[in-house]
Amino acid sequence: MVNHRSFNILGNIAVVNFPYGTKLSDKKKFALEILNKNSFIKTVVEKSGNFAGRLRKMETKHLAGEKNKEVLYKENNCSFRFNLDTTYFSPRLSNERKEIASCIKNNSSVLVMFAGVAPFSIVIAKNSKPKEVYSNEINRAANKYGELNAEINGVKNKIKFVNGDIKKVAVKLKEEGKKFDFIVMPRPNLKESFLEQAFMLSKKGTIIFYYDFCKVDEVDKILEKINKKALESGNRIKILNKKSAGEIAPYKIRIRVDFKVL
Repeated sequence: MVNHRSFNILGNIAVVNFPYGTKLSDKKKFALEILNKNSFIKTVVEKSGNFAGRLRKMETKHLAGEKNKEVLYKENNCSFRFNLDTTYFSPRLSNERKEIASCIKNNSSVLVMFAGVAPFSIVIAKNSKPKEVYSNEINRAANKYGELNAEINGVKNKIKFVNGDIKKVAVKLKEEGKKFDFIVMPRPNLKESFLEQAFMLSKKGTIIFYYDFCKVDEVDKILEKINKKALESGNRIKILNKKSAGEIAPYKIRIRVDFKVL
């Protein structure tokens, strides 16, 4: 969203990102225009800050319509409930979730890190045939919504929700002897890669879907980082695929790298 006439739609809520200095009267006027031209939209809010920290919370301000910040959003044959201010959800990753779900083999064990309200976990559980899906999230509010969403989508028995810091969770799972066939890492935009934890829970043949952020001409640096972390953990890997998962700023992208542990 780059100007006052651009907005995201989440269920029946429109989220607008205005340029700095936009007058409140202009914001409210545009919000009313959205409501009048889109009968299915019931609430318009302003995005007043970016997703912050590992909990990925975003602050929004009500502009027009119903005073409601709980969303019911549908994609990939699934429905999701979540709160705009207390949890993280990106509709722009809908195709990513569908694509990764299509890669999951029958009867496989899957770990989703940074699971949020569990969109990756649930799309995989509902559209593929995994043996089990472990869904890890540090944000308690998001984790609770994840459990609710699993029930809504009829996959409650397929997903094990693990709330907590992945660093601690990974150690515990390793102590239990847990290894996964597929690991999905839709990371927040943080300095840490968390690849150490992924390798800790991988085995020969594990496929990891790793997300990172970089300038369009710095993709090779991400590949170097992955290879370095693999060597540090005593693993060899094979890069299977690399692709842009969307632009997040001018000349900056979210990148997905798929690789296999050898």
